[in-house]
Amino acid sequence: MPNRNPSLGRVVRSLKARSVKETLAVLHASQLVTLAGPSRARVGVEMRDLAIIPDGGMLVREGVVVATGPSDVIERQLPGDAKVVDATGRVVLPGFVDAHAHPVFGGNRVDEFEMRARGATYEEIAAGGGGIRSTVRQTRAATEEQLVAQAKKHVEWFLRGGTTTIEAKSGYGLSVEDEIKMLRVVRRLNDETPVEFVPTFLGAHAIPEEFQSAPDRYVSLVIEEMLPKIAEERLAEFCDVFCERGYFDLETSRQILSAARRKGMGIRMHADQLTNGGGAELAAELGAVTADHLEQTEAPGIAAMTKAGVQPVLLPGSVYALGKTRYPRAREMIEAGLAVVLATDFNPGSSPTPSMQMVLSLAATQMKMTPAEGITAATINAACSLKRGDKIGSLEAGKLANFALFDCADYRELAYWFGLAQTHSVYVRGERVFAFGDLSR
Repeated sequence: MPNRNPSLGRVVRSLKARSVKETLAVLHASQLVTLAGPSRARVGVEMRDLAIIPDGGMLVREGVVVATGPSDVIERQLPGDAKVVDATGRVVLPGFVDAHAHPVFGGNRVDEFEMRARGATYEEIAAGGGGIRSTVRQTRAATEEQLVAQAKKHVEWFLRGGTTTIEAKSGYGLSVEDEIKMLRVVRRLNDETPVEFVPTFLGAHAIPEEFQSAPDRYVSLVIEEMLPKIAEERLAEFCDVFCERGYFDLETSRQILSAARRKGMGIRMHADQLTNGGGAELAAELGAVTADHLEQTEAPGIAAMTKAGVQPVLLPGSVYALGKTRYPRAREMIEAGLAVVLATDFNPGSSPTPSMQMVLSLAATQMKMTPAEGITAATINAACSLKRGDKIGSLEAGKLANFALFDCADYRELAYWFGLAQTHSVYVRGERVFAFGDLSR
């Protein structure tokens, strides 16, 4: 089948110069999965209600959803010049929202992948100077243009999987200059690709090599130099910290995140990934928007997050890629009333996958989330965790027309068939930005 994908540059120009009169209709979807419902993240049994419309249709004008309903009802509302997408036999979903990713970096860590296959652990590799610090060296050596070029390749990968919004962390620069360089790349990606990127400052990702003997000095650098400059340029909406033994302990994490909050940033945390160090409880104490990973979190941490309204962002891809067996306690979190989120943790070391479909499969098979709960966690709940639940994450009147068509008749097939990209086409603001074939007529 010929590749009919428009170039990213042409798509972005088209999105910015869209005719206000253009109307798009999607008709005869086997299942139009709207996720219509409360204007907040979904919890408990709400996570299983996808508000599916069989033989569904959707009307889009000026890149915004105008109406959804049975196809025969939508057809009666069409103007004569409407562009029609025939979705017969296909599932239509909101574009996936990846709420934890590291899409900007230099090089790769394929050598460490082989080392782990030979028996080395993630912790052993990091102790030997590899891991995050390996990517820091490669990212520092790359120019801004080189990082943009490599990240645009990653954007193509995300689009192929139906992802239209990505949280983008820094954290592979670990110097004032290089952290700012990474976040400027994220800003350029927002301008030069159709995907929306949500920038997060992760200067507290690891202690760089030059500060190994003086970690307190690096913490001061993050608080006193990095945060003010990033806030001044408005380069990040959120601040994140890798709260973990050997990285940033509870007190230094508290200091950094409190400083970020004073600068007006939202708070996110890498918590309890390798050890149960109280990261979930700290996230609750500080009123963090999210606590991410949580592989080692026990009942007290779950209770604290529930009381504080922290959203857990679960990253089963990193557990799988590192060859570990302990996954987050998703069922307990859902039953406790937490608004669970799923994300890829896309990065070159511990989770080299942009595939939300693979994450959905792992969520079902390893964390016993139902397929419906997985879809909710990867769309509307993820959007709410990025403070964008009013604009994206569901297909409802007034929201952006970010959606994907999949070559299956039942949404459960997305998690059922794993290792297979079922994406047929992807739309951002009503504009087709990726397609394996041409549905339009």
